[in-house]
Amino acid sequence: PIKLARDSDVPFAIDNLHFFAGAARYLAGTASSEYTGGHTSIIRREPIGVVASLAPWNYPFMMAAWKIGPALAAGNTVVLKPSVETPLSTLKLGELALEAGIPAGVLNIITSGPGVAQALGSHRDVSMVSVTGSTESGKHIMRAAADTIKHVHLELGGKAPFIVYEDADIEAAANGAVVGGYVNCGQDCTAATRVYVQDSIYDAFLDSFLSKVKQIRVGNPAHESTDMGPLISASQRATVEGFVERALRAGANIVTGGKRTTVAGLEKGFFFEPTVIAEDRNRAEIVQSEVFGPVVVVSRFKTEEEVLKKANDVVYGLASSVWTKDIFKAMHASKTLQFGTVWINDHLPLASEMPHGGYKESGIGKDMSMYSFDEYTQIKHVMIELGGDARKGWHYTIFGDAE
Repeated sequence: PIKLARDSDVPFAIDNLHFFAGAARYLAGTASSEYTGGHTSIIRREPIGVVASLAPWNYPFMMAAWKIGPALAAGNTVVLKPSVETPLSTLKLGELALEAGIPAGVLNIITSGPGVAQALGSHRDVSMVSVTGSTESGKHIMRAAADTIKHVHLELGGKAPFIVYEDADIEAAANGAVVGGYVNCGQDCTAATRVYVQDSIYDAFLDSFLSKVKQIRVGNPAHESTDMGPLISASQRATVEGFVERALRAGANIVTGGKRTTVAGLEKGFFFEPTVIAEDRNRAEIVQSEVFGPVVVVSRFKTEEEVLKKANDVVYGLASSVWTKDIFKAMHASKTLQFGTVWINDHLPLASEMPHGGYKESGIGKDMSMYSFDEYTQIKHVMIELGGDARKGWHYTIFGDAE
């Protein structure tokens, strides 16, 4: 929706670029003392070279900023490929880059079909490839990059657990689950798609959550009143429908939603109802797989040990959240959860100064923060001999006799 793009995505992208522009001033190497007698060592941090960046369609402008910000600030050149579904905002970003004074050839934008990603991943003149996309896309790029032992940075899929303990603020947690679960029509790798609720408050939470889900305004994304717009494409809607239909056949309970909906004047739009599914079987497909649509699964749990085990029992590890008033419980969960981000009593907010990236099949490396520069630079050790002797004191260990 327009309010998400205007009031969140674009301002955050601008903040990212401001951060990277300032951080570039602090990318110094480090000098060390004489760890080896008569020598001083220096660490140089250098650009990695040509970076191929593949950006997704779900947040095309913001993800492009995440890609080019640290890469350019670190002194690299970039070949940026947006998704074929959403090239226009990236092309506009290229125009703005030229207007801002970035030299021609430093930022290059390619809009084309499937073969381009494979070519960039395998090309010998490309030093690194950075991908934000599905886990399958990431695996494909890793294979393409293998022949040239290319550095690969991946921010991939997710299946975020949203854990609600019995001492949580139910109203706050229900609000968080609605925002976290249905943001961008659920097309978000960090979306709160697995809501685990402790037995004693399950019914109270579900009642509150459902009442809020039913208030979500599905509509024209250009309208200020719209909370949730359409899915990106007909194929994505068909994918979401397939997950829901299989879950129903497998015995899950569709509590609300679960089917297409229409919006007046946009009858050809790819709209889908906000959907809540009750499913306690943690190995069910709908619990394990990334749907990438407005589908939230709600499950019961009894004990802390049980829910943390269930939360970790997926191949993904991008983001998670814990809802509790008990600081000890929160800190234990933050240590135990195998996810790159753990929110306590919130879900979704990020900061340019903090890293974002996944564990397990959710990726390798970090976006944002100073840690992102580790992806776009390489480290060189320079050792300087200080004595000036023609024959070094250690040479005899390889050639000649000790003096």
